[in-house]
Amino acid sequence: MIAIVVPLVWLGWLILTEWVPMYPLNDLAPGNLRHRMLAASINYPFPLLIAGGVALHQTWSLIAATALCVLVLIGHVQSWWVPYFGTATPEQRETYVRDYSRTLKIIPTEGHDVVIDVQHLVVGVLSLLMFGTTLAATLAG
Repeated sequence: MIAIVVPLVWLGWLILTEWVPMYPLNDLAPGNLRHRMLAASINYPFPLLIAGGVALHQTWSLIAATALCVLVLIGHVQSWWVPYFGTATPEQRETYVRDYSRTLKIIPTEGHDVVIDVQHLVVGVLSLLMFGTTLAATLAG
């Protein structure tokens, strides 16, 4: 049951932080509406498919749900942790400056072009939790 609920919590967190103004947790400037709509159309199906795959509780659906969790984790790492520890692309720096540079951060910012804010740290923790619970459901299968 937890493996069904966690993806829905992940989705709820995304919806909350992408559409409800809570500055400095998020920065919902009118200029980033198009970007938020695109991100929603890409990201929102994942937790629904993961929760559905776990709920079906078939071998194929559990494996598919786990694979989707891996894709979510890869996307998160590529979008936030690689630019933080490595070299950010010009597009990542531009998006960061436009949408996230004024949001709340708790990790060191000095010397980094892109810094993961609290909003996305929570996404990362929930992504790991989603993967762990889905993997456990798959292995228990």
